[in-house]
Amino acid sequence: MVRLRLKRFGRTHKPFYRLNAIDQRSPRDGKPIEELGYFDPTEMDEAKGISLKADRIRYWIGVGAQPSQTVRDLLAKQGILDKKTGKAIAGE
Repeated sequence: MVRLRLKRFGRTHKPFYRLNAIDQRSPRDGKPIEELGYFDPTEMDEAKGISLKADRIRYWIGVGAQPSQTVRDLLAKQGILDKKTGKAIAGE
């Protein structure tokens, strides 16, 4: 099964994450199928701290990819995913 999950980069105490579509059997930092954006939790300006390809995320969810719990919360906060149902919200 394909999962949408975060891949960690950065150094100690300065994390940086990329959102990927990746096979669930792959290791956390393994080779992704597709990169879908990034998330920088240490960035003060939230607009600069996150960049997502919403149309590609909706595509992967539409074909059955399951987001991890952290990614689900992140997508719900960005308005891409409905937190209660777990379904993609239609966008532009």
